[in-house]
Amino acid sequence: MSECTGEEEPIDVLLVEDNPGDVRLTEEAFRGTETPSVLHVVNDGVEALEYCRQRGEYADAARPDIILLDLNLPRKDGRDVLEALHADPSLKSIPVVVLTSSDTQADVAESYEQSANAYLTKPVDPDEFIRTIGAFSEFWLATARLPDHAE
Repeated sequence: MSECTGEEEPIDVLLVEDNPGDVRLTEEAFRGTETPSVLHVVNDGVEALEYCRQRGEYADAARPDIILLDLNLPRKDGRDVLEALHADPSLKSIPVVVLTSSDTQADVAESYEQSANAYLTKPVDPDEFIRTIGAFSEFWLATARLPDHAE
């Protein structure tokens, strides 16, 4: 999807998050945004890759225009998901924003080395969390131009 002017299709955002509280806060924050978007949620890295590759139960899923990715996930962690997305020619153009509780420099550096487009640390305070998602939405969904993708 290219830039969204309000007349275009909603932007499909894939949230890869295993913490139900963070999912709820993210959903709440997205309800408060002005840019038309659809938030899809999967709970682990295996599901994330199945979703992006439109396999199994996700065969009819919308290809994400952008991914919000936690690093610390069950089954396949976010670092492995970043690596797999970057290695797949059909998926590597999808922007990935890491949204995680880790603030270690090693995780920041590794995420960028694995082609993350941005790195956000989850605030502990719920109001700050919602503001962070609002800032993400303002930049990535309302201001930045996202790549078109072939269906």
